Amino acid sequence: MKTAIQHEFQAQPEWFASWFDSEHYHKLYAYRDDHEAAEFVSRLITWLQPAGGSSILDLGCGSGRHSRCLASMGFDVTGLDLSAESINLARQSECSNLHYRRQDMRQPFGTDTFHHVFNLFTSFGYFENPAEDLTVIQNVANSLKEGGHLVLDYMNVVHVQSRLKEEEAIERDGVIYRLSRWADAKYISKRIAIIDDGRESQATRLVYTERVAKLTLADFRFLFDLCGLALEAVFGDYRLSPFSPQASPRLIMIAQKSKDRLAPELLPRQLLADPAESLRSHAQI
Repeated sequence: MKTAIQHEFQAQPEWFASWFDSEHYHKLYAYRDDHEAAEFVSRLITWLQPAGGSSILDLGCGSGRHSRCLASMGFDVTGLDLSAESINLARQSECSNLHYRRQDMRQPFGTDTFHHVFNLFTSFGYFENPAEDLTVIQNVANSLKEGGHLVLDYMNVVHVQSRLKEEEAIERDGVIYRLSRWADAKYISKRIAIIDDGRESQATRLVYTERVAKLTLADFRFLFDLCGLALEAVFGDYRLSPFSPQASPRLIMIAQKSKDRLAPELLPRQLLADPAESLRSHAQI
């Protein structure tokens, strides 16, 4: 039987479109560790060894904390995000080698344009239809120059689910956020209730939700293979430690654009008809 929270969530498609533009999203996550982010980016650059001035796309850039780090290293950086509020904040730091634009990652964002594409801090797996996840990876592959790399930083769903804190209350600048988390066969979800923001009654309190697909390394490997991206390295945390399926908090993958990649019109018809089933079947092999 589905819980009331799950039913409430299902009534809110495209949850990210409203939540990421909310002042409460930026307030709740305002204390993210920028120092850790800078060290993570530095380690990735040490591993990738890009040429000076390389073009880098920060896909799902949010307010631009990773983009700013990359630009400070001298790279030509573009940040792309759907959230108008995030892009407005990010644009305050634009400079000659750092630019932002608002766009849905499901829409094409270039052909042979970027040396590297970074998709960091679980900025993937948000969509109702798994075919749209495939579309995003195909867009990435199209946008990369030959030999370019995708860096995709995702949660390790096994680790996250085993340590899921079901209920939690967080206070930020006088506002209390009550968080409820749960997992089902396909998603890990979070309900965010703002219970003390000056509103007069419980009936007018704001409630938002987050939902991220439970994609595994096998799922990503399958998506990469279909789009001509060869998986080169897998790490388990922001220090780039080896990946452990049970113990690692993160699933950080680096894949390179291959010469032998299928054009979108040549992708298997069965995959396009039912990508979710194809992913499940592949994971069981």
